[in-house]
Amino acid sequence: MINKSLKELIESREFISMASCDLEFRPNAAPKFLLKVEGDYLYLVDYIIGRTFTNLQVNPRASLSFIDSNTLIGYQINGRVEIVDSGLEYKEILKELQLKQIDLSIARVIEGVTKGKAHKSFELAILEQFVIFKVKMEEVVEMRPSGTLKRERV
Repeated sequence: MINKSLKELIESREFISMASCDLEFRPNAAPKFLLKVEGDYLYLVDYIIGRTFTNLQVNPRASLSFIDSNTLIGYQINGRVEIVDSGLEYKEILKELQLKQIDLSIARVIEGVTKGKAHKSFELAILEQFVIFKVKMEEVVEMRPSGTLKRERV
C-alpha cells in the first residue's frame, strides 16, 4: 500500500501521463484523467480509446509518471492494468466519474470568476464512449533532483 503523502499527492492531480507499449516495442505516452486512488489501485479514464487501449489489450503493463512541482521530485508508478469497460464495476465508476466532473466544472467556474478569466471549455457531459484503466500499483520509483532513485515495491 502506498503511503498517505504519496496518495494525497496523486489525488491532487487531474491528469497523469500513462506510457504503454505494444508487442512490437512501439511506445505510447498520453495523459489520462485521474478518477481516484483506492488501496493499491489507480483508476484512470480514457476518452480517446486509441493507442493506449490497443496496447493494453496485448500488453497489460504500464508506467505512469508525474512530478511534484513544489519539491521537483518525480514519480513513476509501474503496474498491471485491467481495462474496465462494462459490468457492475463500470456502472459504479460511471457514477463517481459524473460527480467528479461536476465538482471539477464547478471549481473551474469559481476559479474563473475569482480570477476574472473564463476557462474556454470543460465539458460537463460525459462522452458516450470511454474506458477505465484500473492500474494495480506494483512499484513506485521516486526520482530526486539530485539524480538519486528510490524504488519501492507496493
